[in-house]
Amino acid sequence: MANTPHPHSPDPAQNPDPRAARRRVATATIVGSALEWYDFYLYAAMAALVFGKIFFPQTDATAGTLAAFATFAAGFLARPFGGILFGHLADRIGRRNVLIITFILMGVSTGLIGLLPTYGSVGVLAPVALVVLRILQGLGSGAEYSSAAVVAYEHADDGRRGRQGAWPALGLNLGLLLSSLTVTALTGLSQEALLTWGWRIPFVASFALAGVGLWVRRRVPESPGFQGSKRQGAGDGDGAAARQIPFVSLIRRNRRGLLAVLAVALGYNALSYIFKTFSMAYLSDFQDVPAGVGAFGITLASAAAIFTVPLFGWASDRFGSRRVLVAGGIASALFAFPFFMLLDTRNTTAIWVCLVIATGVLAPAMFAPQGSFLSRQFPSDVRVSGVGTGREFGGAVSGGLAPLAALAIVGASTTHATWGVSLLLVAGAVVVVLGAALDQGARRPTPADGQPTPVPAQAQESTEAELQADRAR
Repeated sequence: MANTPHPHSPDPAQNPDPRAARRRVATATIVGSALEWYDFYLYAAMAALVFGKIFFPQTDATAGTLAAFATFAAGFLARPFGGILFGHLADRIGRRNVLIITFILMGVSTGLIGLLPTYGSVGVLAPVALVVLRILQGLGSGAEYSSAAVVAYEHADDGRRGRQGAWPALGLNLGLLLSSLTVTALTGLSQEALLTWGWRIPFVASFALAGVGLWVRRRVPESPGFQGSKRQGAGDGDGAAARQIPFVSLIRRNRRGLLAVLAVALGYNALSYIFKTFSMAYLSDFQDVPAGVGAFGITLASAAAIFTVPLFGWASDRFGSRRVLVAGGIASALFAFPFFMLLDTRNTTAIWVCLVIATGVLAPAMFAPQGSFLSRQFPSDVRVSGVGTGREFGGAVSGGLAPLAALAIVGASTTHATWGVSLLLVAGAVVVVLGAALDQGARRPTPADGQPTPVPAQAQESTEAELQADRAR
């Protein structure tokens, strides 16, 4: 019966009143996303500033940075496998359980990185261990966003899915703010202190952060979407067996939605990681700008995004997530060449303004609507699998390789020209817009979660506000 507690629930958290449920979901979603991006941006920053020197010291400075970025890319290459594996589990055993598993995996992997010996101590074993932990970190992160975004989306009231779907984006920027503040503080240390012990502190701190986050996530109720799909499956007889492998159903029946998610992820991650990761290496390695300038610029941008993310979430409910996504992509394309013009001034204020515009405004304009936009591409029985698979495959290709490609483009130029990287940014923006144009949620209204989904199962949920906005195009 609907009011009967789940027999395996460890506590009353599974059946709180709706307001308490939303508060717990908001806290767990934001905290989890904050830790994910604290981990990932911290790793990216240390790859740009430290890892090339202590894990790959046998190479020159540029080659060492390239090798460190390659380990960064290894984590992205692991993320699709995490998205498939944990997305399957989230659609089979529940969103809440997977949120807990991935959180532990990410937190422990990040903490262990801070305890690694360097190349000078154990030789080649040091970079090998770094790559292994980075891969484990990537596996856990591969389903973190998709599970969190879907949980927020499925707990949302009508007319608020854009705002609640933006909670993971808010968590991202809180994590980015925390890690960038940490990096800014670390860059104030002497080079010797940073390379010997300073870089380890924020990684080891992940153990404590993971403990707090685990306590928060154990109190999250299961989402109505998952509960509804299980009830539907239980009453479908033979039809339930077909949904026991969500990935198969995803490929057979939801290919267009998957393509939309893949395209948005490809474009957005290329833009985002060039804006906030490559920019730091570019300023430090090619413009001789002190590392603290770029790090503090990312801090300012993250602080700005804490305010812009809710704004773009609101805009997604008011105008439709697709329109907000397209606007963010177009604005990013227009900023592709001015981005490097501002960085090339080597003026501290100009650099900070540049990073605030790129990472504090343009990236959130494309990321805040994704919680709602990506989730509504799929029915509830394959939703986490769909979001996780499409997003993480796109992120693995562009998020991991775009900084490497940008670094290679600039390094290959005798004058360190950046016009090729600007074209890469324009290409990423175009792909975002194309992905938004494939939106399946705006094409066909569907029943509520847990109600039978017509065959073929490509019908997607959308808020009434989003449908009205999209139909008005």
